[in-house]
Amino acid sequence: MARLEKELFHKVKRANLKYQMIGNGDRVALGLSGGKDSLALLHALIQLRRYTPLQFDIVAITVDLGFGSDHNGLKQHCRELNVPLIVEPTNIGRIVFEERKENSPCSLCSNLRKGALHRVALAENCNKVALAHHLDDAVVTFFMSMAYEGQARCFKPSSFLDRTGLTLVRPLVYVPENLIIRLCKKLNLPVESNPCPAAGQTKRALIQKWLAVLDNHHPQAKLHFLTAIEKLYWQ
Repeated sequence: MARLEKELFHKVKRANLKYQMIGNGDRVALGLSGGKDSLALLHALIQLRRYTPLQFDIVAITVDLGFGSDHNGLKQHCRELNVPLIVEPTNIGRIVFEERKENSPCSLCSNLRKGALHRVALAENCNKVALAHHLDDAVVTFFMSMAYEGQARCFKPSSFLDRTGLTLVRPLVYVPENLIIRLCKKLNLPVESNPCPAAGQTKRALIQKWLAVLDNHHPQAKLHFLTAIEKLYWQ
């Protein structure tokens, strides 16, 4: 493995060991949007299976939002990696932006995408769903909850869903976004552009910009925030 791939592998292996996300015999549905994060997660899970004793299946699932995206590069990439890919067509984009005309579309879109992903995962007999939330996502989510909801909360690395029987896992929680960006460029991964009309204009984007300014002055800030989140909510 090259240096960046080793760094990714060690961080994912550490998270998996600490939070018992993926084990022997699991059938893991990977939410593969085509963005940089989910592509990095795909490679991380392949590394985890290749370089540890763990034996588990990976099924990649792309929830197509109906924006006319071209997934041919994604399909070819999964074929080369020998990972089955299921593209699930939906009309989520039309529902959110044309029918509902949401002023804050992210919440509804997220819920609809999760529903479609879980439905396909269950149909494929998966017991785990792997999401590509990374270190920066955890920190941003934490500050969003405080800024917009007056609460201090964050998603967990592993969560069991009573309604479906699925377990959501986030193997990238120790992986910073800048590592993912560098890895995707190094491996020339087929990253798809984000077709969402609200991309870059959300509340999340505003918090990301604020954290980027802080990061320029104190590069360890996000790591320290994650450490605090882990001590408060994940232990």
